[in-house]
Amino acid sequence: MRHLLIGLAGLLVVVLGACSGPAASGTASRSGGGWPRDVAVTMTDELRFEPGRFGFSAGETVRFEVTNAGEIRHEFFIGDAAAQAVHEAEMREMGGMAHDEPNGIAVDPGESKVLEHTFAVAGSVLIGCHELGHYDAGMVATVEVDG
Repeated sequence: MRHLLIGLAGLLVVVLGACSGPAASGTASRSGGGWPRDVAVTMTDELRFEPGRFGFSAGETVRFEVTNAGEIRHEFFIGDAAAQAVHEAEMREMGGMAHDEPNGIAVDPGESKVLEHTFAVAGSVLIGCHELGHYDAGMVATVEVDG
């Protein structure tokens, strides 16, 4: 009986070790197993996204954990240049009234939100903040999606 318990304890250590490796840490890609990759993003009042560049694979699902480290509201909107232009025009028409939608979230000061997005095709995509004046001031990040 003692040998059986020692054997089971050893097996448990191996299983737990495998579960706590890089794939479960939240920083490595888990898309191959059907799980999204977790990516932390910080928005600042210097009108920047940190990091400012991203690289993903076509078909990859990413779970962006977005934190507004500033004292003013920011937005995190994913789309190509044309989608960014349309969204910018909508924000201007609404007087800067931000709201959450499938490709974007508004994040109040000190708040964190999550946006999950699947990058369906290869190419370049942008992440922009369309609070009035932020996008034009350079609050834009670049995403390169490999095929």
